[in-house]
Amino acid sequence: MKTNGPFERGTIGGRLRPAKISILIRHRIPQAIFAFLAFCSSALAENWETTLSRGPAGNFPELRPLHASYRFGWSGLTAATGDVHFTKPSEDKFQLDGTGRTIGLVRALWKFDGNYQAAASAETLRPIETQQIENYRSKKIVTHLTFTNNGVTRSRMEDKGAAEAKTRQFNFPNLFDLFSAMLYLRSQPLKDHSVYRVVAYPATNAYLAIVTVIGREKISVHAGSYSAIKLDLQLKRIGKHRELEPHRKFRRATIWVSDDAERLLLCVEAQIFVGTVFAELQSVRFDNPK
Repeated sequence: MKTNGPFERGTIGGRLRPAKISILIRHRIPQAIFAFLAFCSSALAENWETTLSRGPAGNFPELRPLHASYRFGWSGLTAATGDVHFTKPSEDKFQLDGTGRTIGLVRALWKFDGNYQAAASAETLRPIETQQIENYRSKKIVTHLTFTNNGVTRSRMEDKGAAEAKTRQFNFPNLFDLFSAMLYLRSQPLKDHSVYRVVAYPATNAYLAIVTVIGREKISVHAGSYSAIKLDLQLKRIGKHRELEPHRKFRRATIWVSDDAERLLLCVEAQIFVGTVFAELQSVRFDNPK
């Protein structure tokens, strides 16, 4: 009676032949491993909300009212300037008013003037409302955000003559806007290698912001030399079904804030789709000097 060779398919007495075992090792088992890893990755992606930072506002001293100016650009070229005014108009509210505009050759190619106003709770550092006005050469866009504990209502109007505001609701508990996210992160201990994960709605979409404290270092900007806290920022866009998506234009950013009682925003270097852009503190004046 003819028997099968040692490298042929089949079984002997219900047991796998060596050839069958070899096929399993080379093909089936790796496929099963990859399928398992894909399942785990998918499960983690679906449960990203459980990884968010849940702590309340920290006890770091609040920022004093101030005026600050920044310049923006790339490769050493200044493309725009901006001014911000931080105040505490009442015991229960912080407010930020900002303006920005392109300048010089950049303005001749791309005219832009912007106004930004935001209010946040002084107790919880949660956002109350935000308004952003963008003026371009041929159009004007007004975005207004109203926040509650359950989410945000966005009203957006693009003025090209007669226009109606478009309203959108995004439900997500404990949302931040750009201003309140900065206040919240500033209030935290910011120990080296700590990681904070928050959801922010700056204007038109929600993003998962992952902020990692890289360490401490010295940095010099136009406003002076500072001991600084170095942060890494990554963003993931949150889709319609709360799935995480890559940000199409933003890759990552490095942020420096002063390592002192103020924790001022000193400098930002962001890697975006056109290269590396920056923002740098030019001057700062406190309304209530120590």
